[in-house]
Amino acid sequence: MWIVVLIGAGLGFMIGGPVGALVGGGLGYWLVKRLRRSLLGKLAASQTQFLESTFAVMGCLCKADGQVTEDELDASRVLWDRLRLNEAQRARARADFNRGKAPDFDLDAELARLRPLLGPQPALRQVFLQVQLAAIAADGQLHPAEREMLMRVVRGLGCSEAEIAQVEAMLHGSGEQAGGGVASGPSLADAYLVLGVEEDASDAEIKKAYRRLMSQNHPDKLAAKGLPESMREVARERTSEIGNAYERIRKARDT
Repeated sequence: MWIVVLIGAGLGFMIGGPVGALVGGGLGYWLVKRLRRSLLGKLAASQTQFLESTFAVMGCLCKADGQVTEDELDASRVLWDRLRLNEAQRARARADFNRGKAPDFDLDAELARLRPLLGPQPALRQVFLQVQLAAIAADGQLHPAEREMLMRVVRGLGCSEAEIAQVEAMLHGSGEQAGGGVASGPSLADAYLVLGVEEDASDAEIKKAYRRLMSQNHPDKLAAKGLPESMREVARERTSEIGNAYERIRKARDT
């Protein structure tokens, strides 16, 4: 911020002397404040859209097999607790969930609104899909209709088959049920899927993939790209899963 003010003051001084420096510095300060307000407004709008779409798509997926089970409803409530939503936010989440499971819900239109926000950010897409998978797997099974609908979401967001395989591997590894559960650690095959590498990849390639994923999934970086503040815990769990996968592979190769 102060660099812009100093630059403005310097340019002002060159043009109008001391008075010009004051005017230039003031204009620089005003410009920075205006840009900051604009960026913060856009970030808040992105975070709101992320949450609204999260629960709307969740409602649609849970209804894909014809009914929303009590386990799936419990999974959504558990997620509200994990996100520390207040009463007003919970009411909004319930409304979006119900909007998603309504017969006239337009999934493609919802994904079209969300896609520009996620953009070319695979880490944001992974967090979104991980939450969706946790919800529809809450009843202990992934119904074919839910799987088909999930792949429609994947295609609508511009994801690859590899991306969805990574999320599924994370859920298998953590033993997640209904958004929680006791971690049992990933299998070796799942660990490779989590890192997105082949089993015959070199140690250097695996370490590079691990470092890249840890950097991409850092909660601060994701927050700056539109991840709601309340979803930081989900992002931290994801980095933990990436770390567990790397350790699983490293230990297997050391033996």
